[in-house]
Amino acid sequence: MSVSQTEMPWRQHFLVLTFPFQGHIAPAVRLARRLLAAAPDALVTFSTTETAHARMFPAKQPDGGAAAAAAADDKDGGRLEFIPFSDGTEAGYGRSGDPNAFNTYMASFHGAGPRSVAAIADALAARGRPVTCVVYTLLLPWAAAVARDRGVPSALYWIQPAAVFSIYHHYFHSHVGAVVAEHRHDPSFVVEFPGLPPQTIGDLPSFLTDSTDPSDMLYSAYITIRDLIDTLDGEGPKATVLVNTCQEMEVGALAAMGAYDVLPLGPVLPSGDESGIFKPEDDAEYMEWLDAKPANSVVYVSFGSLASMGREQLDELLLGLEESGRPYLCVIRKDVKVALAEEEAEMHRRVKNGVVVEWCDQVQVLSHAAVGCFVTHCGWNSTLESVASGVPMVCVPRMSDQRMNAQLVVREWRVGVRAQVDGGGVLRAAEVRRCVDEVMGNSEAAAELRQMAGKWKGIVAEATGKGGSSDQNLMAFVDGAKSCRLVTV
Repeated sequence: MSVSQTEMPWRQHFLVLTFPFQGHIAPAVRLARRLLAAAPDALVTFSTTETAHARMFPAKQPDGGAAAAAAADDKDGGRLEFIPFSDGTEAGYGRSGDPNAFNTYMASFHGAGPRSVAAIADALAARGRPVTCVVYTLLLPWAAAVARDRGVPSALYWIQPAAVFSIYHHYFHSHVGAVVAEHRHDPSFVVEFPGLPPQTIGDLPSFLTDSTDPSDMLYSAYITIRDLIDTLDGEGPKATVLVNTCQEMEVGALAAMGAYDVLPLGPVLPSGDESGIFKPEDDAEYMEWLDAKPANSVVYVSFGSLASMGREQLDELLLGLEESGRPYLCVIRKDVKVALAEEEAEMHRRVKNGVVVEWCDQVQVLSHAAVGCFVTHCGWNSTLESVASGVPMVCVPRMSDQRMNAQLVVREWRVGVRAQVDGGGVLRAAEVRRCVDEVMGNSEAAAELRQMAGKWKGIVAEATGKGGSSDQNLMAFVDGAKSCRLVTV
């Protein structure tokens, strides 16, 4: 006969689960730390796949392997623990010439993940640290069932804008889904969703237009999002959805998210040191370089942790930045350099007005007074960090939610411009130069962009500060999770 959890000393314990991509890990780790701050007596266990965990904590892996070694964060008095789960593979997901590689990986992830996470939850309970709430990000719909089987509540942590969730919700719940499906190859066709301005097909999340056929490379992402919406619909009485946005940024979209308990508690930004797959270089010479530049003079360029870049695109980007005549800090990831066989000497020969690095502390860079423009792929993390720092953007969206994010930046908040790529998807040097000038020039339009960027910086600071809308929602979630205590025998 087992002992009910209520007979043991009860302590709030959040299990935070996320997909092994940097763009998912970063906001999940940030939320984990926010939960610790909001609930000083609580425990948090953070879990992603073994391969991603090994890259986060390479020094803790025996013989450099990706084994499931746990790591505790001493800065939080041992209240934050990192324990990886298995995705059923030895090496995780990696770029491949196989067009079905991602779909194959997802089949393994969805098969092994639930079993491994269930074992982790059971092991934690056996150690006297039973999980009391599961928080999971957007590609883990099975996490809710793992929680439900153990009698604990769960919450989806939506790490994209509310507008994108609203679109997915209505796509799978109403006739608008059939309209989008019928016209998905017509990027100029206009469709209307509740709570949002009219959208063209070309600006919708790419999984709804490019990944709905079983033969598509990312078909499993489309299916997983469909399953996620179904999972939320099956949770009673109301599924909880935490959104990495704030009420002030997306009023209409938040109201149109469906019959869920929706809590916008973002932007969830870093607080102190972060764990992440990409580690900083040994030195931070780029910060010293920024220190020597005038205010609002530097163009910062980064296209995120996943985007690939061809030789032609790299050449055009660097040429456009050089022709802009402005100093720039450009991130070109090491894997991109390797893929292009780009030699350091050749790279530095072409770079005269700027600095090229393989990694940088993006929040620190965006917060620097010298940075006056961010050329970005419009991943949601990057978008939020730029808004919170008051830096106007040049948007170069590619896939997933990025096109919708760019719409918010340009149309809703008016803190940036959208760059146009050519028929081959290449951002040309002349367009780089034009957009940078439009954001950083002396025109009235550029001045308005900077003014709006400053305004939204203040709005975000107020929302996330003590007593702000997002702060109140975070506290409401923590308090609600306490009241949802369930007894299991």
